[in-house]
Amino acid sequence: MDRLISLIAGLALAAAVPFRGEACTGIALTAKDGSRVVARTTEWGGSVLNSSYVVVPRGHQHVSFTPSGQDGMQFAAKYGYVGICTDRPEFVVEGMNEAGLSAGLFFFPNYGEYVAYNPDNKANTLSDMQFVSWVLANFSEIDEMKEAFAKIDLVSLDSRIGTVHWRISEPSGRMVVLECIEGKPVFYENKLGVLTNSPDFGWQMKNLNNYVNLYTGNVQPQSLNADITLRQFGAGAGFLGIPGDATPPSRFVRAALYQSATPQAESGEETVMQCFQILESFNIPIGLEHQKNDIPEGLPSATQWTVASDQAALKFYYRTAWNSSIRCIDIASIDFSKVKFRMNPLDESKRQPVEMIRIK
Repeated sequence: MDRLISLIAGLALAAAVPFRGEACTGIALTAKDGSRVVARTTEWGGSVLNSSYVVVPRGHQHVSFTPSGQDGMQFAAKYGYVGICTDRPEFVVEGMNEAGLSAGLFFFPNYGEYVAYNPDNKANTLSDMQFVSWVLANFSEIDEMKEAFAKIDLVSLDSRIGTVHWRISEPSGRMVVLECIEGKPVFYENKLGVLTNSPDFGWQMKNLNNYVNLYTGNVQPQSLNADITLRQFGAGAGFLGIPGDATPPSRFVRAALYQSATPQAESGEETVMQCFQILESFNIPIGLEHQKNDIPEGLPSATQWTVASDQAALKFYYRTAWNSSIRCIDIASIDFSKVKFRMNPLDESKRQPVEMIRIK
C-alpha cells in the first residue's frame, strides 16, 4: 500500500499542473519495400520525466496496480518487448514487441472516462498506465487484443491524473486508436496514421475538412487588374493558413499534411529518418507553455524524447532532448528466452555530444 500511495502522490503532483506540455504527436509512414514505421514525440513541459528504456523477456511476470492498493491482473509475457517507460518499469509509454506489434500511450485530458473500479473484479483489472505493457506482452495482432480487452476492466489509479488514449499498430499497416468514452471502449480504424491528444479522434478527423484548401507547392500569380499582379512571397504558399500553434488539433492537422506530402522512401531505415525529420517540426521549445517566471529548470525542451519503430526490421530508434543523436535497439537480435529484464536511462549523460572539426 505504501508503494501505491507514493506512486499516486507522484502522478497526482504531475497532474496538478495541467496542460504543461501534455503533448504527443504520432505519425506513420510506409516504405516502398513495404516496411511500416510508426513514430511519435513525447512532451512533458512541467518537469524532467524519469524516462528509461526497458527490455522485457518472455515469461516476465506483470502485476497491475489498482486504486485500492491490491494486486490487479497478473500475466506472464508471451512476447518479449522493448519500450520506453516513465517513473516505473510498468508504465511503458511506447514500445514494440518481437512480433512487430507497436503500442503507444497519448494524453487525452478532459474527454475520456474509464469504468469505475470494482474490487470484486480486481483479477481482471488493468491500470491505464500499464495497458501498453499488457498489449506488447500478450499479442501479435489487433483483433486478438480487442477480443481479450472485452474481458477486462481498464481503470485509473487516481481520477486527478486524467485520461489517456492509445494507438496500436501491426506490421501490416493496420492501426487502431482506443479511447474510453463514458466508461465504454471506442476503437477507431486509423487509416491516416496520425494521433495527437484531445479532443477525440473522430473529431480530429472531421476537423481536417476545414483545411481542404491547403495543398503542396506554389500559388500561381493572380492579376487584380492590368497594372497589379499578386505573387507569393516565397515557396510553399499552397500551405498558407496551416495552423502553427502547439495545440493538439493544430498539431494533428500539420502532422496529417506533412506526412501526406512526404515522398515515399525506398527502405525502412530511410523511412525512419524521414519520420525524425517530420517530427523535428513538432518539437516544443521550453518556455512556450509557461508563464515567464514559472519555467522548470534543467529541461531544454518540452519534447523530451522522440521514437520511431521499424515494424518490419524490428528496430526501435529514439533520441532525446539532451542528446539528439539517434540510437537504435535491434529487437530482432535479442533472444527473449534468455535475456534478463533490464531498465536503463535513455541517456548515459544528459549532454549533447558535439563533433569537433579540426582545422590544420
